[in-house]
Amino acid sequence: MTHAVVGVTLGTLAPFPRRRLFWVASAVIPMVPDFDVIGLPLGVPFLSMWGHRGISHSLFGALVLGLGAAGLAARVLGARRLPLTLYFAAITATHGVLDALTTGGPGVAFFAPFDDTRYFFPWRPIPVSPLPRHFFTAWGWYVVRSEMALVWVPSLAIALIGLRRRRA
Repeated sequence: MTHAVVGVTLGTLAPFPRRRLFWVASAVIPMVPDFDVIGLPLGVPFLSMWGHRGISHSLFGALVLGLGAAGLAARVLGARRLPLTLYFAAITATHGVLDALTTGGPGVAFFAPFDDTRYFFPWRPIPVSPLPRHFFTAWGWYVVRSEMALVWVPSLAIALIGLRRRRA
């Protein structure tokens, strides 16, 4: 959910037409990298380039998703494809950036498929989210409160600035 908040926040700063599709895409696209977890039950090793926080969280993956999303949405939004591609790629890339700020997990393969090294940032203030089956535990609620304080509140402030600037 936090990834969607960041995408919508950045949408308030973007110069694209504010159609329903734009807002839905701005919320959904930043969450798409986590679809990589479907590989686990299919036998994809967790730490492989195709595993969690691998290529789907990379800058290359963000660009590919941005290209695809812009190809599908540009005509409907009445937007030029290149700026829309860059926007969708940027909001996708925020997913890996946020994950690299967490306290756990395998790190993020920012440069996959060219390099599968996993990275974290030196400053990691966001507690890692528990697996879904453990989300409604004390740790899960601690993560939610932390993400609200560290990401949602600053995002709300930025969104308000973006909306106000747009009205001016």
